[in-house]
Amino acid sequence: MNPRALGAPRRFVRAAMLVAALACAPPAMAQCPEPISPDERLRRAASVTLTGAGVITAWGVTHWDYFSTSPSASSEGWFGQDSPEGGADKLGHLFTTYATAQGIASLYEHWCFTPENAARYGALSSFAILGYMEFGDAFSDFGFSYEDLIANAAGALAGYYRYRFPSLAEKVDLRWEYGFEPNQIDVTTDYDNSKYLVALKLNGFDAFRRGVLRHVEFHAGYYTRGYSAPDEPDERTLYVGIGLNLTDLFRRQGYRKTATFFNYYQPPGIYLAAEETPGD
Repeated sequence: MNPRALGAPRRFVRAAMLVAALACAPPAMAQCPEPISPDERLRRAASVTLTGAGVITAWGVTHWDYFSTSPSASSEGWFGQDSPEGGADKLGHLFTTYATAQGIASLYEHWCFTPENAARYGALSSFAILGYMEFGDAFSDFGFSYEDLIANAAGALAGYYRYRFPSLAEKVDLRWEYGFEPNQIDVTTDYDNSKYLVALKLNGFDAFRRGVLRHVEFHAGYYTRGYSAPDEPDERTLYVGIGLNLTDLFRRQGYRKTATFFNYYQPPGIYLAAEETPGD
């Protein structure tokens, strides 16, 4: 069985966990007369983490043949021309762990964790859940990937710092862009229609909060094309761009949930970019 063919359902469930974490986490502004006790904090964090691992185990055994083979591990490479998906899948791992950490941290803060503890335990839970998926892969046709685990760790760390320091969140987003012409049912492995980027939001800086530049943000991103199509050339592209700050625009109009969504999703077509395609 081709592990790449198995990748679609695996990434779909991972994306479903992400969407659930972001959509279902209540607002962090809960009424908390006092922080949750350390014992209760550990109990709730363990419950969330073990529930995530349990879902992965059940699904993995049923659909991915988890624990049906001897453990195996390999190095897939990073962003080289000959690496799987040109490294776009590694940015997918990083972004998924990052965004899931944000969603779980919001849930924990709603449960009266302090913001610092919510950020810490949210990142740890996200890394543990997504890391457990890599552990399960080791006992299947997927195989354990060192690079995937490192990307997960980087995403959890980024999620921690962004949640822990609101001033950083006002300035920087990690986002996923998905185009308007899907190439397959599972959008999370449709790398020919995806981009991953860092956005620097000028309205997060005091000097630009009141002027017209508060609507502006700068982008730096990466995407690949052709890796899923045998008859097309494999291409990797770096780009920088200037775009419209939708998070600020919607928040000023009172659409806080929409503004939060655009912290993670970058709509196509609302920025100008200069691109560079590295050689082989």
